[in-house]
Amino acid sequence: MQYESAAESARDSANTEGIYRKVAFRIMPFLMLCYITAYLDRINIGFAKLRMLKDLGLTDAAYGLGAGLFFIGYLLFEVPSNVLMARIGAKKTISRIMILWGLISASFAFVSTPTQFYVLRFLLGVAEAGLYPGIILYLTYWFPSARRAKMVALFVGAVPLSGMIGAPLSGAIMATLEDAHGFAGWQWLFIIEAIPSLVLGLLTLALLDDGPVQAAWLSEREKRFIKNELELDSRSVAGHAGGMGVWQTLRNRKVWHMTLICFCSAICSYGVSFWLPTLIAQLAPDDIFLVGLYTAVPFAVAFVGMYLIGRSSDNLRERRWHLVVPFLCVSTGLVASVFTHSMPTLALAVLCLAALGAYSTTSMLFSIPGLFLTGVGMAAGVALINCVGGLGGFVSPYVVGVIKDVTGSTDYGVFFISLMALVGVTLTLLLPKRLVNR
Repeated sequence: MQYESAAESARDSANTEGIYRKVAFRIMPFLMLCYITAYLDRINIGFAKLRMLKDLGLTDAAYGLGAGLFFIGYLLFEVPSNVLMARIGAKKTISRIMILWGLISASFAFVSTPTQFYVLRFLLGVAEAGLYPGIILYLTYWFPSARRAKMVALFVGAVPLSGMIGAPLSGAIMATLEDAHGFAGWQWLFIIEAIPSLVLGLLTLALLDDGPVQAAWLSEREKRFIKNELELDSRSVAGHAGGMGVWQTLRNRKVWHMTLICFCSAICSYGVSFWLPTLIAQLAPDDIFLVGLYTAVPFAVAFVGMYLIGRSSDNLRERRWHLVVPFLCVSTGLVASVFTHSMPTLALAVLCLAALGAYSTTSMLFSIPGLFLTGVGMAAGVALINCVGGLGGFVSPYVVGVIKDVTGSTDYGVFFISLMALVGVTLTLLLPKRLVNR
């Protein structure tokens, strides 16, 4: 039996790439599809804003406040959601989240007052709380830390991919369905783009496995191989984690350091997400369909770039500079965009650089907590980092909106986001190499 076990281990080791490729092809497309719909429902107000503000009597500051209230709901319910997922499984958790947010997102079509807009944005955050950190936790059930940056980058690639798909789709919906059956184009936008979330929420129960043990599409040898790899990885991480439980994790300095970096990253990524259509509209005023097509370009560049950065990080086992460089891209690209309004091609190019950097910071920073957290500490830590750090998603649109109302321009708001990217650079360089470069 020992000789047979050793032979099996040798064969599995030789076929390691094949095993993880099999897992990736099975679970990653579905997870990405779920997050594409999530992000589409989260940021489609960036397009709806181009027509909705006038209909509802909202100022840019009020829009920024409503966009940001999403993250207050997120903050209150994210840690409990992730800890609960560790107990009841990914299938039930993700299904519940997606069905709830689909219903709430469709309800935006019937908003008629600013207060209703605020309430629904808050409830959307409550409904979606736990999805992103839940899937980051879910990936630790399948991939060891040395392979995880590439998988996280691939998953987070759903964000720019949603922009690639959603930007022209949103523009087309608003342009072609304006006043159809008595509804404005932005109302049809919310209704149509909520449907995929509801469908995928139901499909999750049938298509998603809680972990390798429940995966009927893996052989017993493949399950044993993944289990052994994850156990070895967990023992390595445990030396840094120190067996932290929930409360120890919430008091851990490394976790709060990552939370501050996440705050800067959220300011960058949501600043780009919520205001990119507005910035692009300066290049193509009065043609919302063309705005949608142009907006897809930075998202496409970001999708390719962030995957390549994640793969490079795994291959080199280097994390710090793979996070620093994207922060620098955000700052450089946004500042350059202010001075290129009169040069549309160049302006679009630098916005591509900014988008690539913004979304790459998100994927890279969430490949790091798994290097020093494990078990329930990982569940609580990632949720804390994402929900508290994610408050940058509240700060960013609100501050930029206020600045635009006061100055009449988005330029100074763009400078604010660029400055926070440089803060992110500083915080990242303070991370100890021995902790993150593994």
